[in-house]
Amino acid sequence: MRGLGISLYPNHTSLAECLAYIELAAKYGFKRIFTCLISVDDQGIDQAITEFKAVTACANRHGMEVIADVEPAIFKKFNISFDNLGFFKEIGLYGIRLDLGFSGFEESVMTFNPYNLKIELNASNGTKYVDNILSYQPNVENILGCHNFYPHVYTGLGYKHFMKCSKQFKDLGIRTAAFVNSTAATFGPWPVTEGLCTLEMHRELPIVVQAKHLFATGLIDDVIIANAFASEAELKALSEMEKYMLEFTVDLASDIPELEKKIVLEELHFNRGDASDYVVRSTQSRVKYKGYAFPPFNTPDIEKGDILIESSLYARYAGELQVALLPMKNSGKTNIVGKVAQEEVFLLEYLEPWMKFKFIARK
Repeated sequence: MRGLGISLYPNHTSLAECLAYIELAAKYGFKRIFTCLISVDDQGIDQAITEFKAVTACANRHGMEVIADVEPAIFKKFNISFDNLGFFKEIGLYGIRLDLGFSGFEESVMTFNPYNLKIELNASNGTKYVDNILSYQPNVENILGCHNFYPHVYTGLGYKHFMKCSKQFKDLGIRTAAFVNSTAATFGPWPVTEGLCTLEMHRELPIVVQAKHLFATGLIDDVIIANAFASEAELKALSEMEKYMLEFTVDLASDIPELEKKIVLEELHFNRGDASDYVVRSTQSRVKYKGYAFPPFNTPDIEKGDILIESSLYARYAGELQVALLPMKNSGKTNIVGKVAQEEVFLLEYLEPWMKFKFIARK
């Protein structure tokens, strides 16, 4: 199942705020928490561990899984051996994320820990690191993959590299995660706060659009908000989004008739198998509403992202819904009944033949 997560940095805020954020996220069905042991400084370690335990205890009460970012230096700092992960179990973690790894053999041993802790690997490097670990015969059921996030503007992953890395893990049947940026949040684990996301192209996008994109790739199972604290509105919006099907936000034409509005917003659409380069065709509405009148009312030339319903002037095509993939001349027979939100137009590229999709009106 696809899931949603938040991130917490107890050493950068009060414990009370952390616990309140967990309660709020749990209310909206979030199931994962990312946190960071790497950013804990050497002063006040005991206090930090006490707070981590309080955070994990609260999360566990709500059925949320906490995974902490670690690296070999953390093992040394807390005197932890790769073949004894009891410390991480003691502080209530579901798993550990290895921001930097070991030789491959150590990770393979970790996957057989008696506490069944998950070992999450850095999925952003694009090396043969995961293949090396698999060569040591690990328990693959205990391996996860999670991308990095990038607080410095212009340093996030490029799309091509992101897809290559994600596919490497997905092809091995490993569960994957990536991060999105909250525009309401103000901090992460490090001093730089220019947004916090995996893909650079997401940095200025609305949080729901970021999540839609990650799920639309088909390569990401869990979407985690990287910075804290996301607003309740953002948490609610993410909880209400469709995780398994593209649901486009649309601006409807001001004079759209009720029947056309019903077709756009209430029907489940799908892209025909004999796909066109010019339009996505959802043809069932022309069958369901055969014989209804579809007078022309808004027929300017067509732009990419326009939502179209053929008028009765197109005879047997009357009532067919289409989404424009390219600019086109309008013969005067095609009504433009709305537009896909500009920030979501790029998601049309993910509508493969036979894929289902829906529209929701912008609130």
